[in-house]
Amino acid sequence: MADETNQPPSLYEWAGGAEAMERFLNAFYDRVERDELLAPYFPGGVSAAHRRNATAWWCEVFGGPPRYTEDHGGYEHMLAKHRGLAIAAPERQRFVTLLSLGADDAGLPDDPEFRSALMAYAEWGTRLARHNSQPGAEVAPHAPVPRWGWGEAPPYRP
Repeated sequence: MADETNQPPSLYEWAGGAEAMERFLNAFYDRVERDELLAPYFPGGVSAAHRRNATAWWCEVFGGPPRYTEDHGGYEHMLAKHRGLAIAAPERQRFVTLLSLGADDAGLPDDPEFRSALMAYAEWGTRLARHNSQPGAEVAPHAPVPRWGWGEAPPYRP
């Protein structure tokens, strides 16, 4: 459903807002804690603070309020969280898979347009995180928090 400017809603709005995004990230991190490949990145489990911060990031990226930038400083803070982790290809791929399953678990919209945008960001973001996590990686020291959109397939509703 488009607004009066005939623009589609943000991905954040389409997903169901903050509550839906929180449900999604909690479902995802619940899976991460049970995953033999990813759980070691979170010794002792994924903290409530980490879940809140990741939710704020995803909300902002998907067009919600800029809480991550306001509360944590934006891109530089996220970059710092991934530096030195040396994420390998199998971990990156598992991360993407668990994000997709977490979206299912959380009951996020399952229309192809939304899921295409969600998974496009998951692919892009995890590839960037993997690159930035490598020892000696050349990284952009400053960048804006991305604002992800519908890409090539915005929702069509007559």
